[in-house]
Amino acid sequence: MLLSKTQRIVGISLAVAVLILFFVFRPSPLLVDFGVARRGPLQVTLEGEGVTRVNDRFVIAAPVTGKLLRMTIKEGESVQKGSLVAALLPPELDGREYREAASRAGSARALLGEAIARQHRVALTLAQAERRSVRYQNLFREGAVSKESFELAENETRMLQKEAEELRSGVDAARYNFEALRAIVDRHISGKPVNVLSPVDGKVLRIHEKSERLVAAGTPLVDIGDPSAIEIVIDVLSSDATRVKPGSRVMIMDWGGEGELQGVVKSVEPAAFTKVSALGIEEKRVNIVAVLGKYEPLLGDNFRVQTSIVLREAPNVLQVPVSSLFRGKNSWHLFVVENGRAVDRAVTIGMRGTFQAELLTGLREGQKVVVHPGNELKDGMQVKVRE
Repeated sequence: MLLSKTQRIVGISLAVAVLILFFVFRPSPLLVDFGVARRGPLQVTLEGEGVTRVNDRFVIAAPVTGKLLRMTIKEGESVQKGSLVAALLPPELDGREYREAASRAGSARALLGEAIARQHRVALTLAQAERRSVRYQNLFREGAVSKESFELAENETRMLQKEAEELRSGVDAARYNFEALRAIVDRHISGKPVNVLSPVDGKVLRIHEKSERLVAAGTPLVDIGDPSAIEIVIDVLSSDATRVKPGSRVMIMDWGGEGELQGVVKSVEPAAFTKVSALGIEEKRVNIVAVLGKYEPLLGDNFRVQTSIVLREAPNVLQVPVSSLFRGKNSWHLFVVENGRAVDRAVTIGMRGTFQAELLTGLREGQKVVVHPGNELKDGMQVKVRE
């Protein structure tokens, strides 16, 4: 049966309408970002913030309570061992305290004289006992005295020698006590300050007190150290510290100068401490101590730096962006772009760095993978790679 012209026109119009509706409502390919599986070096690092400090820092404190005289040294100044770094003027004694100190010094002088007299007396007795011991030894050899008499003379000599040694120590102790008490009286009379000397060669790192004021004994005055012996203290979570080993390579970034500094882990401190994070959470952290491979004169004490500790590294491995991976039921997965479609692929990964992860199985070099896959992306869905 032949269709009329009108029917043919209506049929063609309906077919065209169906095609138009198909192309209009057909789902468009999902626009995705991509990465490429490629070979190259890979590092597994632990990032952390560190603070520089001078190794073998010497904190010099006030030896006595008194008035600190104004400092003449400056921060950064070089000092030699035994050079003057500070001076303190002890407080003057009042009349009662002076009389008490003078009486104690006089008593110490008398005790010193008594100890010296005892020492002289024992020295004379010891000399007599040694002569008698020699004489008894000769008589014993000739058979004129018994062995018991000879041994008694020997024992008496040894006992007196021990007593003489004890008295020498007693004389030294009495002399030191007398000198200490006499120094209190002498300072009251002369008003001389107590000098504080540097114990080592180095530079003045910090002056705690610059102006004159009254300080108590034990108050820190000056920090001295060698600024060329810089080490970096990096605090990390205790769970991360277990992966760090002495000798691991450390990269120092954002230290204020050009380039990247290199160092190695010197030690991992054995005890953790509690630190409150910016979110108010208590964390157990551990200090990692690293040393620079080369002295950097621009770095000083207590400078802030950013560090990256290399835990593992390989020179040439197949790797994909970490952002392309997602966890499946039993393994890691990613979407591979094949013939314009996203194909779900199970893979096995090895080392996992900050941005890249090592790929052991499941992919070939050069294949494109979807990075940052969204929840709307399904296996087999058409995708369009964003250039």
